[in-house]
Amino acid sequence: MNTVTIDQAGAQKLIDAKAPMIDPFGRAVTYLRVSVTDRCDFRCTYCMAENMTFLPKKDLLTLEELNRLCSAFIAKGVRKLRLTGGEPLVRKNIMFLVRELGKHVHSSTLDELTLTTNGSQLSRFASELADCGVRRINVSLDTLNADKFKQITRWGEFSKVMEGIDAAQAAGIHVKINAVALKGFNDAEIPDMLRWAHGRGMDLTLIETMPMGEIDEDRTDHYMPLSEMRDRLAREFTLSDIAYKTGGPARYLSVTETGGRLGLITPMTHNFCESCNRVRLTCTGTLYMCLGQNDAADLRTPLRASDDDAYLSRVIDEAITRKPKGHDFIIDRTRNKPAVARHMSVTGG
Repeated sequence: MNTVTIDQAGAQKLIDAKAPMIDPFGRAVTYLRVSVTDRCDFRCTYCMAENMTFLPKKDLLTLEELNRLCSAFIAKGVRKLRLTGGEPLVRKNIMFLVRELGKHVHSSTLDELTLTTNGSQLSRFASELADCGVRRINVSLDTLNADKFKQITRWGEFSKVMEGIDAAQAAGIHVKINAVALKGFNDAEIPDMLRWAHGRGMDLTLIETMPMGEIDEDRTDHYMPLSEMRDRLAREFTLSDIAYKTGGPARYLSVTETGGRLGLITPMTHNFCESCNRVRLTCTGTLYMCLGQNDAADLRTPLRASDDDAYLSRVIDEAITRKPKGHDFIIDRTRNKPAVARHMSVTGG
């Protein structure tokens, strides 16, 4: 039988490669969110201006480069990876990246590969996503009213999203619905959305709108704290806090009447920073250690500087040492500019 001898330096290199990334506050970074494109086929009013200026395509990392970067993070302890955008499924040849990352799921070096989508392209890709090891996805959907859906997305087609959800469930993918709670727009229909989602075996997660990027309207007009929404829902449903977790920032409640789960993501009223295990990578190779802070690390330069990942690994390690304790989002009428100038689609929703 052949034996392989590894010297002390080699052994240390192997240990370092598998060591978890620990930030200055003792939190292990095990979750990577990757914005594969800043482009989207919708123009949701709380997220984007209608006439967006997107990144030049020449500035984007290739899919091969994104795969190498993601693989480097997996080697450093990332166990969950989410593809986001913009709309990830509008990126040309995106399934190449999904197939490559799916190999990590099949080899058990990655626990979960998932994505957040607006659902517009799901009917085309659901079956292949499932084949690649995607078992769970989030679909962003803020209303079940087709006219209101057109109003808030500007360009979206409600029927295509419904077809996409049908296709995902038929492929065996568990769907979770994400809805931004917007005062005066969809707050009155959230009880019906809860019943609809749970009736189809889908969790519903509500999200507070965040002050990111210049848009065409005043966010304060529609900002709704989820503490208020929870109080409203408690008049119709029996809500109980539960310990269920998916690895993300949502806190979950059980809903007795429907038998389903309700998630709450509250970056404004009750931030989730104390347990943050996430970093975010953009399609240009910029790593943001916090969604709500501007400090970032350039990973494109070390990625392209060498075919060896040692330099890249050191830059990632240094970036993790700068991960802040948390963010401080504020929405009120005394602050006319967003807390963070970049749009959510740049960082990854």
